[in-house]
Amino acid sequence: MRVLGVDPGLTRCGVGVVEGVAGRPLTMLGVGVVRTPADAELGDRLVAVEQGIEAWLDEYSPGYVAVERVFAQHNVRTVMGTAQASAIAMLCAARRGIPVALHTPSEVKAAVTGSGRAEKAQVGAMVTRLLRLDAPPKPADAADALALAICHIWRAPAQNRLQQAVAAHRRSGAPGTSGTPRTPGASGTAPAPGASAAPRTSGASRAPRTLKGRTA
Repeated sequence: MRVLGVDPGLTRCGVGVVEGVAGRPLTMLGVGVVRTPADAELGDRLVAVEQGIEAWLDEYSPGYVAVERVFAQHNVRTVMGTAQASAIAMLCAARRGIPVALHTPSEVKAAVTGSGRAEKAQVGAMVTRLLRLDAPPKPADAADALALAICHIWRAPAQNRLQQAVAAHRRSGAPGTSGTPRTPGASGTAPAPGASAAPRTSGASRAPRTLKGRTA
């Protein structure tokens, strides 16, 4: 499994490619940052992010793209830029038919370090150890991108099994596949729409009653 991790941002968009499968040593194929000038027009910056991500997709041809899920922040300007860069990454992947997975920062930290509240330095140290690197990738955005890719490789098998179980459960509960439906009467035939069910009687000699009253 080859995964491109994207830590979205307008000024610095971290990107990293990791290859491997869960339970075995992983290999880093590439890591870097797509940068845009802070004083440039927003449209130009988004184009630069798109071109940068497209270049990584062209070079490494990943089978999956893992993007950090945008979460609420006090700085609205920062979260808007993150959301815009995230959308660009998802667009680039969808255009090529590459599956996209979103992971929260807590999920990534827990997967890589064992704690969802780990500091960036801890994440960088564990990424260095897991990928057998000489030093933590710089800047932190690059290390976070690799952590996203690692997280997806480790979590994907469990997510796939869960999705398959949910799909199987839905198929088994679909109309016509769960067995013979229960009917309201002993004859096994449900009453026609708008028809009244047969009245209950306390004995064979009791006369039936009509809707307007007793019979003569």
